[in-house]
Amino acid sequence: MRRRTAAASALLAVAALVPAAVPAAAALAGGHATDEGAARGSGKGAALQKGLDGIVAEGVPGAIAEVREGDRVWRVGSGVADLRGGRQAEAGDRFRAGSVAKTFVATVVLQLVGEGRIGLDDPIGRHLPGLVPDGDDGTPVTVRQLLHHTSGIANYTDVLRHGHDPLRRLQHSHYTPRELVGIALKEPRLFNPGQPGKWAYSNTNYVLLAMLIEKTTGRTLDHEIDRRIVRPLHLTGTTVPTTPHLSGRHLNGYERLPGENEPADFTDFSPTAFWGPGNIVSTTADLNRFYRALSGGKLLPSHLWEEMRTFRDTDRGSGRMYGLGLESRSAYCPGEKPVWGHTGSIPGYSTFSFTSADGRRQITLAVNTSLTMPEKANDVALKVFGTALCAK
Repeated sequence: MRRRTAAASALLAVAALVPAAVPAAAALAGGHATDEGAARGSGKGAALQKGLDGIVAEGVPGAIAEVREGDRVWRVGSGVADLRGGRQAEAGDRFRAGSVAKTFVATVVLQLVGEGRIGLDDPIGRHLPGLVPDGDDGTPVTVRQLLHHTSGIANYTDVLRHGHDPLRRLQHSHYTPRELVGIALKEPRLFNPGQPGKWAYSNTNYVLLAMLIEKTTGRTLDHEIDRRIVRPLHLTGTTVPTTPHLSGRHLNGYERLPGENEPADFTDFSPTAFWGPGNIVSTTADLNRFYRALSGGKLLPSHLWEEMRTFRDTDRGSGRMYGLGLESRSAYCPGEKPVWGHTGSIPGYSTFSFTSADGRRQITLAVNTSLTMPEKANDVALKVFGTALCAK
C-alpha cells in the first residue's frame, strides 16, 4: 500500500496488507442523527452529520459515529452498511474494531498485574518458557515491552502481506498463536529489547500477551475479556469472535482490490489471523463506554491506569505517542492537551475511538473500508475528529 502522510493515516493501526487500489466508487450519501440540533439543521449534530456525509461522498460505503460531550450524546450514520442490499448504516451497527482490541488485551494484562499474578517487568519467558529468545545482548523481553511495542520483535503481519492475493488468503486462513509468533521470530530482530530510543509497532507483541493471559488464567482470551470487561460494563454489542461470521446487525466490510470492478466483501473473516492484536467486534456506544470506564477507575487501580497512560515517543511522528495498549495524539487539537484512545484497521473496517484529555469529549467513528480508503475520505475524517474532540 502506498505510504500515507501521518495525518491521513489516522485510522490505520494494523500494517497494510495490499498495494493501494483505485478509490472506491462513491456510495449513497446522506444520513441521520439523533441529536436535536441535527434535526434543526444546526449545532454539533448537524456538523457531525455533514462530516460523515462528506466521508461517504469521498468513496466510503458507510460511516457511523457516537460522540459524547458531557451529558450530551450524538449518534450519527451515513451511507450504507450493505452495498448489495442498500441497508442504511446505523450508529448501533456492529463492526470489526481491529487494533482497538489492544486496549482490551492490555487492560486484562494489567488486571493480572494488579492481582499479583504477573509483573510488568517480568521476562515473558518466566510465563511462556522457551518461546521468545533474548536479545542479541542477552536482554530478555518483558511484559512491559510487549505492551509498549519496545520488544524489538518483528511484526508478523508485515510477512503475511506478501504473496498472491494476501487479503483473501488471510480471510480464509487458520493459524495457531504459536504459528503467528513463529512467523515473526523467523525475521530479523528489529532491535534489542528496551533499547533506548527504539520503538516499533508489532502485532506479534499482542499475540504473545494474549497467550500470556490464557497461560496465567487457564481460560481462553474471549472468556477473560468477556468476564472481566464485557459483562461488568454491559457491553452488549462486544465480542471476541471465535468463528469467521459477523452476527447481528452490522456493517459489511469492503476493500477495492486491483483489477476488480466491484468492492470485495471481507465481512466474514478468520478469527485467527489477528487473534490478540485485532480480533474484536464492537459498537460505537460500547467502545465509548469502555474507554470512559477505563479512565473512570472502573477497570484498573489508579497506579496501573497511570502506567497505562505513561506515553512515550514512537516512530510515527505527527504527535503520536504510545503507552501500554493506549495511544496519545497531539495533532488533532493543536494547542490543547493530547487526546488518547486507539485506532483500529482490519480488512474491511477502520475504527477510531478517542477521548479528550479532560475526559469530557469522546468519539468512536467506524467506516466499512480500511486498506483502500481514499485519501480525501481520511482528510474529511480528520475534520470530524476535530469537531468532536477539540474544545475550540
